[in-house]
Amino acid sequence: MKALILSGGHGTRLRPLTYSQQKQLIPVANKPVLFYAIEDVIEAGIHDIGIIVGPNKEQVIEAVKSVDWEANIEFIYQGEPLGIAHAIKVAQYWIRDSDFVVYLGDNILREGIVKHLEHFKKGNFDASILLCEVPNPQRFGVAELSEDGKTIKRLIEKPKVPPSNLALVGIYFFKPIVFEAISHLKPSWRGELEITEAIQWLIDHGYRVGWTKVENWWKDTGKPEDILDANRLILDDIKKDIKVKTKAKIIGRVIVEEGTEIDENTVIKGPAIIGKNCKLRNAYIGPYTSIGDNCVIENTEIEDSVILEGTEIKCGGRIVESLIGRNVKILEQSNHPIGRRLVVGDNSQIVL
Repeated sequence: MKALILSGGHGTRLRPLTYSQQKQLIPVANKPVLFYAIEDVIEAGIHDIGIIVGPNKEQVIEAVKSVDWEANIEFIYQGEPLGIAHAIKVAQYWIRDSDFVVYLGDNILREGIVKHLEHFKKGNFDASILLCEVPNPQRFGVAELSEDGKTIKRLIEKPKVPPSNLALVGIYFFKPIVFEAISHLKPSWRGELEITEAIQWLIDHGYRVGWTKVENWWKDTGKPEDILDANRLILDDIKKDIKVKTKAKIIGRVIVEEGTEIDENTVIKGPAIIGKNCKLRNAYIGPYTSIGDNCVIENTEIEDSVILEGTEIKCGGRIVESLIGRNVKILEQSNHPIGRRLVVGDNSQIVL
């Protein structure tokens, strides 16, 4: 069994951050989204991993190689992001005749893939997909099931009138027969080889396509609000772990990493995570906030936000529901603190 994790694409919905970094490397609870996918496939006992890379491929390779994974990892260059099915086609030389899982690298699945992989194997399916109930199925690919709910009749991409509320999660299991299905595809109106069409080809030609339902939460972190929502969900599960001595007032479940300095005038209310070598002075860090490594937060209130590494915030105000990139400087100019909502790219400087 092999795993193919997709970490290409331009990440246009996450601009301006993705002008300077790959979207799958944006951290949730101080860990790149991509790493959650890698951990899931290793947990499922898969130790041969191919990672599809495209723009910013050097960033992805460097980030992945910075960790000693219990896996053999190969990087596969896709070039232009021409669809999930195209990425699988590009990786055919590496997958060969193995069964494999495709995992979109900007997805986070709370329950992992172990039970879903077991279903694929035990059922001897040619393909198996994950489905999740969503309140807005018209935004996703949607499955129409048979009357008894056991089999999939068809898959519809972003239907105006959805036949169900079961959306396709970005995780798929395949036998090598999917390469034949992909060979029959033509680019869609988006100019891409659509994975839903490949799976539909398998269904139409009598191959066994199974499905499993996601019982816990799933997030596609394609937009800033999705990153913030995933951050909340991950932080809900953390345990208190404070690795430094401080007289600050710390309430609830908070992680503080080594090397961080927090003065006695600072208040941290969890769930929250503070990275390594940060400096917090006269600050308030509220619930559902992640502060990356080497950040300086001074005379500022931050809540329900994700702050990436190397950022300095001394704005004298209150920042809420914000996603702020690496090495950003936000400095104070006036004495009128107000709530601010920000999505800021890397290496920016803002004077408020």
